[in-house]
Amino acid sequence: MATYWQGLWAYRSYLIVYFLPIFLLPLPLLIPTKEAYCAYSIIVMALFWCFEALPLAVTAFLPLILFPMMGIMDASEVCIEYLKDTNILFIGGLLVAIAVEHWNLHKRIALRVLLIVGVRPALLMLGFMVVTAFLSMWISNTATTAMMVPIAHAVLEQLHKAPAVKDMENGSDNPTFELQESSPQKEAAKLDNGQVYPVPPGPLESRAQRSQEQIRFSQGMSLCVCYSASIGGIATLTGTTPNLVLQGQINSLFPENANVVNFASWFSFAFPAMIILLLLAWLWLQFLFLGYNLRKNFGIGGQARDQEQAAFQVIQKEHKQLGPMTFAETAVTILFVLLVLLWFTREPGFFTGWGSLAFPQPNGASLVSDGTVAIFISIIMFMVPSKIPGLTRDPENPGKLQAPPALLNWKTVNEKMPWNIVFLLGGGFALAKGSEQSGLSKWLGEKLTPLQSVSAPAIALILCLLVATFTECTSNVATTTLFLPILASMAQAICLHPLYIMLPCTLAASLAFMLPVATPPNAIVFSFGGLKVSDMARTGFLLNILGVLVIMLAINSWSFPIFKLHTFPSWAYSKNTTHCMGSQANATTPSP
Repeated sequence: MATYWQGLWAYRSYLIVYFLPIFLLPLPLLIPTKEAYCAYSIIVMALFWCFEALPLAVTAFLPLILFPMMGIMDASEVCIEYLKDTNILFIGGLLVAIAVEHWNLHKRIALRVLLIVGVRPALLMLGFMVVTAFLSMWISNTATTAMMVPIAHAVLEQLHKAPAVKDMENGSDNPTFELQESSPQKEAAKLDNGQVYPVPPGPLESRAQRSQEQIRFSQGMSLCVCYSASIGGIATLTGTTPNLVLQGQINSLFPENANVVNFASWFSFAFPAMIILLLLAWLWLQFLFLGYNLRKNFGIGGQARDQEQAAFQVIQKEHKQLGPMTFAETAVTILFVLLVLLWFTREPGFFTGWGSLAFPQPNGASLVSDGTVAIFISIIMFMVPSKIPGLTRDPENPGKLQAPPALLNWKTVNEKMPWNIVFLLGGGFALAKGSEQSGLSKWLGEKLTPLQSVSAPAIALILCLLVATFTECTSNVATTTLFLPILASMAQAICLHPLYIMLPCTLAASLAFMLPVATPPNAIVFSFGGLKVSDMARTGFLLNILGVLVIMLAINSWSFPIFKLHTFPSWAYSKNTTHCMGSQANATTPSP
């Protein structure tokens, strides 16, 4: 019997793929309407995404088959959704991020900041969190975590190695890292992955206490890296994929929105929330893993210690190995800064940007988009050589000279570009368009009209908690892809500004702090060992709650003037929202 169940479990993906669509067939067969057909497609895709029965990107292609077969949309209309402006922005932003990563500019920034911050426990943790969050704003959260975790463990190794030498010499204690947990332990602490943490020689009670403290500090440092990677990604439109899903869904569902969600408006809204959440996460991790003695955590009142110097030397050595800044790094830095400036000044909202001045439309908007800017800078990177002047011998033909490679080349891009996310984004946009064309959005909106009697902040809070819970088990891209069209329909039905609930739920999709499988940064940190699932769950639970509270603060305060949330916008009107007029719309959305 055990073998039978093991066999079924081994074939679970095949069983889901084969039998789930058949099991759900009564829905379109018994209710032969376009709304039911679209609902069937969405449910099948949602379950495939949840169980990962097929690769996420492969599931995203199902609308290309299902929508034309069911008469929901023409095949050519579905195909257009897979390469919209938001996908181009994603590709352009990633091309620049790949160049930053390829020339090790991100590592230079990280090590330089750590040299400034120092290696005292609380400040070291803060330094790693600030650097990781900043880098995650511009490059992949996964790549940032993969780079920062080995640096953190190398520093910790030196911090924990030095006391052993000192104890062997004179048996003295290490007051800086004598944190606050003091329960006696065995001679060696066995971690969750079977790894044995060595305990330095010395008095038994002192050794056990220090071993436990060092393990706790290592756990805190590992978690601070993966958490700050997820937190940092919310600050910019290109920082994490759910942000781009929101922009694409808004532009698809509300074509007349006048580009309300752009790089500048998103940054103005999300960056303050990121800073607040990052500081709260630092305080929570510090108290949980370092204890409450701030003098010890900040190294106040102590003399210079061997372990601090050894750890500092590790960072110095890593930084020195990078050598002086090369022409390629300088060029990438200049182009990166130029990209950010162009993004911010294209159409900021509070003054006329260069986009509206140089490339105006009749309605006063700009013909260019953030994606245009990203691709422009990316193409320049393919045109600028990495050395000036620079000629090298061709390794295949030693007698010939060759020019240096460009800042970016297609081989590097092809290896590092996550093409699957591009298709996943496209599948989400196709689902949103299919919901609108089939009338499913209208049907859902009508069913959700009773929610009009519930206060808007309560609706936003409940939905944020729901999304934050859902994203612990499902891809954050899939979560936002499934939820946002439904939330947009609900907002129209109850005369609520769509962004009032779509913005906080998008941020909540990045609050995946409790499980190793919730997000790649968590999985990377967990794979290094030293952490139990219970450690991550216990730490991440309160962080999830804090994250939702910070999001509620953001959406009910400074987001109002940025997105004009105090009224129901004209671009959200449809023939089904004629009742959302004047005072009723104003009364539904809360004032800040």
